Amino acid sequence: MFFKRLRADVAAAKRNDPAARSVAEILLTYSGVHALSMHRTANFFYRAGLKLTARIISQFAKFLTGIEIHPPAAKIAAGVFIDHGAGVVIGETAEVGEGTVLYQGCTLGGTGKECGKRHPTVGRNCVISAGAKVLGNITVGDNAKVGAGAVVLKDVPPGSTAVGVPARIILKERPGDENLQQPDAH
Repeated sequence: MFFKRLRADVAAAKRNDPAARSVAEILLTYSGVHALSMHRTANFFYRAGLKLTARIISQFAKFLTGIEIHPPAAKIAAGVFIDHGAGVVIGETAEVGEGTVLYQGCTLGGTGKECGKRHPTVGRNCVISAGAKVLGNITVGDNAKVGAGAVVLKDVPPGSTAVGVPARIILKERPGDENLQQPDAH
């Protein structure tokens, strides 16, 4: 299972980064792939009830990569790509779908000290651009994009693009528009 997810993460890096030259280069030098691998290890210990061990692994991963997946309970699908990961923060109850790309400095965070589900759910094949903040128990629908520096406080419908502070929807997918080229959100 671990290696299957690692292969999906490496494939996501190759698919999303034109600078990726080889599998060896990705495995040895991509901090996003390293952070996700260590997160999955920490998550294993977390689910086994060894929460302190999981937390130590997660903090070590943050120290090595600059990416904080904190604590190790977040649900992150295989095939997620964290590009230029410095400063990425993913909260405890966040969920990230397969094929999603997260850029540097983005945050999937909470809005306070509430209990229970308090971090975003990001669908499949989304783009969360550099410096974007997606906050609270909200949903970013499948194939949605969040522009650089946006602060998202409300749900983003599937296939939409959200930009601004606070974020607003500037492009919404309509039935039959699946093949249209949407502007890049990062």
